[in-house]
Amino acid sequence: MYKELAKFYDLIYHWKDYKAEAETIQELIKKFKTSDGYILLDVGCGTGMHIKYFKEVYSCTGIDINNEMVEVAKSKVKGVNFKQGDMIDFDLNTKFDVILCLFSSIGYVKTYINLEKTIINFANHMKKGGVVIIEPWFTKSAFWVGVPGMTTYDGDDVKIARLNTTKVEGDLSIMEMYYLIAEKNKDIKHFIDIHELGLFEHDKTLEFMEKANFKSKYLNDGLMKDRGLFIGIKL
Repeated sequence: MYKELAKFYDLIYHWKDYKAEAETIQELIKKFKTSDGYILLDVGCGTGMHIKYFKEVYSCTGIDINNEMVEVAKSKVKGVNFKQGDMIDFDLNTKFDVILCLFSSIGYVKTYINLEKTIINFANHMKKGGVVIIEPWFTKSAFWVGVPGMTTYDGDDVKIARLNTTKVEGDLSIMEMYYLIAEKNKDIKHFIDIHELGLFEHDKTLEFMEKANFKSKYLNDGLMKDRGLFIGIKL
């Protein structure tokens, strides 16, 4: 996913207010974190647009499965340690005070088995009193099946149109995304990107968090409409 599209990622999501979201996350960290350190990990960090608002306060590391995204993040956000890795089984040999997994990145683990492994991995990387904040993907009942979507970016030198379809197979949501990208003085490019995200029920996620020794809760009011947030404090 996003391999050839990594350099266009921030244009595709130009509408997203990362600064406002980071401010909301910062307030939640202040409210729930009881550890006394300031070491933060952003899992599924993408191009580093969230983490750049934390790096003045925290010692930050960002990890993403897509190396192309990691390279974009390195070029855009200085003073942060960015690494390529899979959230299911990364091993950084570090304990963190804050672990973030935002913009529904958790859905890409696809299965409940992988979700449990991922949450255990987060717990293994956390200090006592540290806080994990996970922004989920949709539940099966909330996901919009069959509804077409469209996103556009209309810049002077780059123009992007993305259309997608949606379907569900078992506990998996599947979105086929078709891109047309026109850059100044270049031929038009056409990409197809298929995204598969697990449709996880909230009670199962909370169950896995409790088993991993987090005192956890789900907040209905999150960063994006109808997604909410999971908060866990490491016991």
